[in-house]
Amino acid sequence: MGKKKTVPVYDFTGDLFGEEVRIPWNDGALEKLKAERLAEERKAAAAQKRTRRASAERETESVPDGLLFADVLEAVAPVKVAPKAAPKTVAKALAKTPPKTSDAAEALVAPVSAPADAADMPSAPDVPQAPEVDRKVEAVEAAEPVAKAEAPVEPEDSEGDLPGNSPVAQAMTGDTEENGALMLARYASRAYLEYAMSVVKSRALPEVSDGQKPVQRRILIDMDRMGLRYENRPVKSARVVGDVLGKYHPHGDQSVYDAMVRMAQNFSLRYPLVAGEGNFGSRDGDSQAAMRYTEARLMPIAALLLDEVDKGAVDFVPNYDGNFTEPVELPAQLPFVLLNGSSGIAVGMATEIPSHNLTEVAAACTLLLEKPEATLDEVLALMPGPDFPCGGQIISSRDEIRQVYRTGRGRLRVRARYHFEELARGQWQLVVDELPPACSSKLVLDKIEQITNPKVRKDKKSLTAKQQQAKGAMLAVLERVRDESGKDVPVRLVFEPKSSRIDREEFVQTLLVQTELEANVPVNLVMLGIDGKPRQKGLLEIVAEWLDFRLKTVRRRTSARLEKVNDRIHVLEGRSIALLNLDRVIEIIRNHDEPKEALMTEFSLTARQAEDILEIRLRQLARLAAIAIERELAELTKERASLERLLSSESALKRAVAKEIDAAAKKFGDARRTVIEEAAVAAAEPAVADEPVTVVVSKKGFVRARTGHGHDGSLMSFKMGDGFLTQVECRSVDTLVVVDDKGRVYNVPVASLPGGRGDGSPLSAFIEMERGSEAVGFLAGPPDTGVLFGTSDGMGLVCTLGDLSTRMKAGRTFLKVAAGERALPPVVTTGRTHAACLSALGRILIFPLEEIRRLSAGGVGVSLMQLLASEKLVDLKAVDTRGVVVTGTGRGSKPREVLLAKKSFEDHLLHRARRGKQLAAAWRAERLEALPLSEGNAESDAGGSSLVIEVLEEEKKLL
Repeated sequence: MGKKKTVPVYDFTGDLFGEEVRIPWNDGALEKLKAERLAEERKAAAAQKRTRRASAERETESVPDGLLFADVLEAVAPVKVAPKAAPKTVAKALAKTPPKTSDAAEALVAPVSAPADAADMPSAPDVPQAPEVDRKVEAVEAAEPVAKAEAPVEPEDSEGDLPGNSPVAQAMTGDTEENGALMLARYASRAYLEYAMSVVKSRALPEVSDGQKPVQRRILIDMDRMGLRYENRPVKSARVVGDVLGKYHPHGDQSVYDAMVRMAQNFSLRYPLVAGEGNFGSRDGDSQAAMRYTEARLMPIAALLLDEVDKGAVDFVPNYDGNFTEPVELPAQLPFVLLNGSSGIAVGMATEIPSHNLTEVAAACTLLLEKPEATLDEVLALMPGPDFPCGGQIISSRDEIRQVYRTGRGRLRVRARYHFEELARGQWQLVVDELPPACSSKLVLDKIEQITNPKVRKDKKSLTAKQQQAKGAMLAVLERVRDESGKDVPVRLVFEPKSSRIDREEFVQTLLVQTELEANVPVNLVMLGIDGKPRQKGLLEIVAEWLDFRLKTVRRRTSARLEKVNDRIHVLEGRSIALLNLDRVIEIIRNHDEPKEALMTEFSLTARQAEDILEIRLRQLARLAAIAIERELAELTKERASLERLLSSESALKRAVAKEIDAAAKKFGDARRTVIEEAAVAAAEPAVADEPVTVVVSKKGFVRARTGHGHDGSLMSFKMGDGFLTQVECRSVDTLVVVDDKGRVYNVPVASLPGGRGDGSPLSAFIEMERGSEAVGFLAGPPDTGVLFGTSDGMGLVCTLGDLSTRMKAGRTFLKVAAGERALPPVVTTGRTHAACLSALGRILIFPLEEIRRLSAGGVGVSLMQLLASEKLVDLKAVDTRGVVVTGTGRGSKPREVLLAKKSFEDHLLHRARRGKQLAAAWRAERLEALPLSEGNAESDAGGSSLVIEVLEEEKKLL
C-alpha cells in the first residue's frame, strides 16, 4: 500500500452567499456544500410555489360567514413563508464542479477578494487553526443560513409575560385574520363572546327601564300596533305570533308563543299583561293549548307600558330587515322589573327577580323621588318584601330580607298558608289554600305518594332505612289527602289526620318538612342597567336607576309635546292672519302664479304658514272656524307655558312624575297577597327529651346509647368476637362526632342511636365512611366544647364541637392530612391548659394550648412538635399543670407507667414546634394520659391492676 496522501486545509475568509463567513476547507467539503445548497434552493422554490398558489386561492375565494369547522381549520392552517433565495451568482458558482479541492478553492476565491498570489499561501502546518468544535460551528452557521431563518422563534419565559401578552389575551384582542388566513382561536373567541352578549342582552335578562325581555317587548308593541287593546276584541294567538315573527322577532314560533302564554298566566305574573281566552296552562304543569285555539289581547295595565310609545319618549331602531321600526325600550310608568319580576339563564349569569305589590312599589318610588337620601330601612318600611301571585307566607326574618335587598342576592323561606276546619264529633281537617311560588297541588300529592309508596332504588335490593322511616312517620299521622281545587278555588288541598287526638302542630310540621309546602325561593337581582351592562343590583340602586329613566322619559315626552305645541301655535297664528286678511289672501291666490312666495312677502309669513294657508279648506274660513282657532290658540299658549315651566324646573318635573306614579297606583293597585310573618323553619327532628346518656362504641363499630352517666361500658355484653372500645358521656340532644384517620368528620344525632339493651347498630347505618378509613375518635357535648386535633406528622389545630357540624352522611374533610400520614384521636380541651406531645422516639413536649391557632373551618393547622425525618407523633393529649401520665412497655412486655409532675413536668414544658425532651426512663413510652379533672390520683384509679407506677420527684433525675 502506498503512503496516504495528505490533503492541505485552507481557511477562506470573505463574502460568501451574501454573508461574511470563515470556512475551513478539506477534501469533499465543496461537494457537500453544493449538495446542501441545491437541496435548499429546491425547497425554497417549492415553498414559493405553494405560497403563490395559496395567495391566488385567497384572492379568488373569500371565506364565507357560515364557514364550517373543517373549513376553518383548513383556512387557519399555517402557511410556510418561503425563505430568502440564494443569490444567482452563488447558484452559478455552485453549478460548476471543481476538479479538485485546491482548484475549487481558488476558483471560488477569485471572483470575491483573493490574495495577489494564491500559491504564496502558507501551508497547513504553518497556519494557526481554531479548535475543531469552533470551526465546525462556523461551518454550520455559514452553510445553513436558510435553515436558521426557517426555525420557529422560541417563546419567552411565560413568567415574564404580561397578562396582555398571554395566549388568551392575544386570542381575544388580535385580528381574526392574519396574512389573509382566518385565525381559529380569535375567530372562535369573538364568535362566542358575541353569542354570549347576544343571549345576555337580547334574550335572557330584563332591563331595569321597562322590566321586559326583548321578546316580551316585541309582543307588546306588536299587539299595540294591531289594535288589540283591552276594549277591542281578541284575535287568534297564531295571528299575533306570526306578526311578531314577521316584523320583529325572527326566531321560533314556539318561543314567542311560550313568552306570550307566560304573560297571560295570573299564577306566573303578579300583574299579567296579556288577557288570554282559552287554555293557557295551569300551575299544576298542564300545558297550554295550541296557538290556533287560543285568543289574546292586552290587559288594561299594559297601558302603563305603551301609552307614551308614540309621544317621543323613547328611541326607535330599525327591525332586523329594516322595513319596520321598534322601540329600544318601553316608557314604563312603573318599575315592572319589580312588579312582575323575571327569571332567566344567560351565559355565565342568571336572574331570579320576585314579584312585588304595585301599591308598595309606587310608594317606595315616590319616597326616593322626594327624598333621594332615604335609607334601605325607610324603603322597606313601605315595601317590606316580595308579593307572590299565589300568596303564601314569608317566614324569613326582617334581617334576612334586608340582607337580600341590600346585596341583591339570597333566598327567602316561604310557607303555604292553611287553616283548620272543624267537623262533626270532634274531628278536624287541615286545608291548604295558598302555596309557595314553585309549588303546586300536583307536586304535593306526588310527593306524598312517593313517601307513602316508596320504590326500591336501582342500586338497592330493598327500601333504605330513611325511606322506611319517612313512610312510617307519614302514615302515622296522615289518613288521606285529596285535591278539591277547581275553577272557583285555585288551591284547596285537604289533609285528614289519622286521629283527631293527633297534635295539630305536629301534624302540620310533618307535612311542611316532608313536602314542598315550605320551600326556599332564590333571589338574584341581575338585570341590564340604564347603561346596558348586566349587573347584580340592590333594591335602592334598582329604584334609583328606574327613577332616572322615568325622569328622562318624561323630559323627552315633554320636549316632544312642546315641539308639537309650538308648531301648532305657529300654524294657527298664520291662519289668524289669513282670516283677518281673507279678501287679500284670496286675491293673491287667484292672481299670482306663485302664491306661496307672494303670501310670505305680503304678510311676513313663514314657508310652513304659507303652505298651510294654501292647503286649508274653504269651510275652515267661516266665522265659527275663526272662533275655534282663537280658542285653540289660547289653550295651546297656556299648555306651552306649563310645558316650559316643567322643563325649566327639576322639582316641578319630579312632582309631575310623582303625580303620575300615584295616579297609576290608585288605578291598578291592589292589596298584598303574601303575608310576611317571621316563623321558625319546620324541623325534621322530632322533639327529644334532654337527659343524660352514655354512648358506647364496640371494637367492631357497633354503637348504642344507654340512659344515665357513670356506666362501665366494659361490663356490657357484646356480640361474639366483639368487645368494648370507648364510651362518651353526653346529653340526648347532643350530636356524636365521629373522626376518621383521614381527617373527615361525621355527625350522628345521639337521639337516633339505639338503646343500650341490645348490641347496638353498626356505624355504617348512620354514616358513609370512605373505604379503608378507620374511626379514631368519638366526641359529643355542647357546641362550645374545645377540641384538639393532631396528625402523625406533628401538625395540629384547635376548634370547637360546633365547628365540626355537617349534614352530609358522607361527612366532610375538616383536618387536612398529608399523604402517608394519619389523624390522631382528637381530645377535649375543656378544663385543660396545656398540650402534651409524645414522639415515637420517646421525646415529650408540653406547651400552652393558647399557642395553637384556632381554625373553625379546619385545615392543615400549625406545627405542634418538631420531628426527625423518619419520626412520627404517636400521641397527643390536653393536660393541666398537675401533670401527665406516660404509659409504655418495659422488659418482658411488662406495662409501665410514670407520672410527670412538678419538676419533671416543667422540664418538658417548652414552646410549640420544639423538639421536646427525652423521657428519663429505661422503657419505651407509648401513650399519654391526662389526669382526671375530678378528685383522685393515678394510684387510686389504677385499682388492682398490675401496672408499676413511678413518680418522678423533684430530686430524682433517673428512675
